[in-house]
Amino acid sequence: YKIGRHGVITADQARAEALQILSLAARGEDPAGERAEQRVALTIDELCDLYLAEGMGTKKASTIQTDTYRIDRHIRPLLGKKTVAGVTRSDVERFLRDVANGKTAAKPEKARKRTDPMARGGKGTATRTVRLLGGILTFAVTRGLRADNPVRGVKLYKDNQAQRFLSPEELSRLGAVLREQPADSRGAAIIRLLVFTGCRKGEIEKLRWSEIDWDTECLRLPDTKTGHKIVPVNALILDLLKALPRHEASPFVFPASNNPQKHYTGTATFWPRIAEKAGLTDVRLHDLRHTYASNGLREGLSLVEIGRLLGHKDVKTTAQYAHLAEDQLRRGVDKSTSSLARALG
Repeated sequence: YKIGRHGVITADQARAEALQILSLAARGEDPAGERAEQRVALTIDELCDLYLAEGMGTKKASTIQTDTYRIDRHIRPLLGKKTVAGVTRSDVERFLRDVANGKTAAKPEKARKRTDPMARGGKGTATRTVRLLGGILTFAVTRGLRADNPVRGVKLYKDNQAQRFLSPEELSRLGAVLREQPADSRGAAIIRLLVFTGCRKGEIEKLRWSEIDWDTECLRLPDTKTGHKIVPVNALILDLLKALPRHEASPFVFPASNNPQKHYTGTATFWPRIAEKAGLTDVRLHDLRHTYASNGLREGLSLVEIGRLLGHKDVKTTAQYAHLAEDQLRRGVDKSTSSLARALG
């Protein structure tokens, strides 16, 4: 009876599982036979149910919501009736093409944003959904439901989530429009903080006064997409925060208008109006985060430092800025070569 592959599960986990199997065998049951039957009978649809119930314990609520949507929108309709043991690499490659070609495309639900890429399908959605499928099938391997993962080795489409960086001239136009807003505009203040900190929209919208460490000049965010996060800030940012009106009954820096016990959520609807006035109609709110990263690299910060500031846990996430780091390196080489040339006369 194979419990799992070394490196996928720990020795302690294997020992605990082995004790359970030995206990079943001692009572006259046949764990190996039951597993064989389960392998034959279990469908991808049922595996998804098992994964949602037991395989997502460490994921954040927002990630679970997105994964559930991808499972229901793409994986179940195309692969749900297949048995877990019967899914082949060819099936995965066909699934990738079908999602990319819009076979599962549908109008987005009202609860989701109007231009929902997961509802439209496309190459980016296909790539990210196959990665999720790979995680689900890895879960199946650890449970002994199949011996291998057919997603491994499948060539995915390049996941080019568009990177857009604002130039100094574009930032100047944005600044001019923000200065036209009322002094107490929460949307304008949030956009400035997004530019200055590289934080995600939700991290600033949900910011509490208690999370601002005035003494050590940082924001201590306890619950972000990647867990606890410390954001260094400077006097300029602290002055911006000090100038904001404070609602005595609210713990939030940006309370909701109708309920001070809730935080403001209007940045996503405020941004398109600002972007249009600034001539930035092709710029997403998230691109302010890319702008923060690109500017940091231009000013000499390393990829590792940028990753820490953005709160990336995986270096692969920060690697999307590698080409900008290469530009920075090239400028450094140009300066170094010029100084050496001058020394040599």
